[in-house]
Amino acid sequence: MTKATIINGVEVSNRLRQEVATRAAELLKRGVVPGLAVLLVGDDPASAVYVRNKVKACEQHGLRSTLDRLPAETTQAELLGRIQQLNEDPTVHGILVQLPLPKHIDSHKVIETISAEKDVDGFHMANAGALMTGSARFKPCTPYGVMKLLDAYNIPVSGKQAVVIGRSNIVGKPMALLLLEAGATVTICHSKTPDVSLYTKNADIVVAAVGKRNVVTGAMVKPGATVVDVGMNKNDEGKLCGDVDFPSVLEVAGHVTPVPGGVGPMTITMLLVNTLESAELFAACNAN
Repeated sequence: MTKATIINGVEVSNRLRQEVATRAAELLKRGVVPGLAVLLVGDDPASAVYVRNKVKACEQHGLRSTLDRLPAETTQAELLGRIQQLNEDPTVHGILVQLPLPKHIDSHKVIETISAEKDVDGFHMANAGALMTGSARFKPCTPYGVMKLLDAYNIPVSGKQAVVIGRSNIVGKPMALLLLEAGATVTICHSKTPDVSLYTKNADIVVAAVGKRNVVTGAMVKPGATVVDVGMNKNDEGKLCGDVDFPSVLEVAGHVTPVPGGVGPMTITMLLVNTLESAELFAACNAN
């Protein structure tokens, strides 16, 4: 049996980013530069890396990005006040507050303070609720990126059995909704599911989004299935790995995403897409 096709997230991401750059150049002719405001509170090293990559990606593809680096002792009131300023700034089309936040700040309150029209992460309750009805202004970046990968590799979703492992508000739940919207029959498995393999063995598409190594092994996968790994973990050697036991799944699956180089690059790309679309909407509303 031939090995699975490895889904190249870097290639798909680069194609989408070129589209973003082209559309951003068109907007510039109309006097609009898509603007993303990023807020980083504290000095978490992983968060600093993520933020730096997001800002760099904006600059490389015709978007304007501003970064507010706020000290860890910033009060919740100060952070909310800064978000309100950005809500009212017409040159800012997207606002992103990097999570996690220091413990004294309520992240739910912060997300809900961001204007739903500028919530390019897609976490605001207005956008989460709209996702439920299939009419979200912004789709959460990681699940949105997964759907783009499936599309890029012509992997059918409609009429297929899909299993999502994980039920977070950031990935698991919105992932299930997007697959459902695309016509899949969706099962959500999580830490209380007694035997996940009962579900994965019958699935055409498996999305692992738990944050735990080897949650999915080759023995749990139906031959020819598509396995998408959203996890970001470290192995015993300290190297980046996902939730999926990649070598064993590679022998069984039809398609599989690697870590790194699979879903990861797509997350930032879809942030660029959401920010661009927000700016395009702004330009259209202000054209008259």
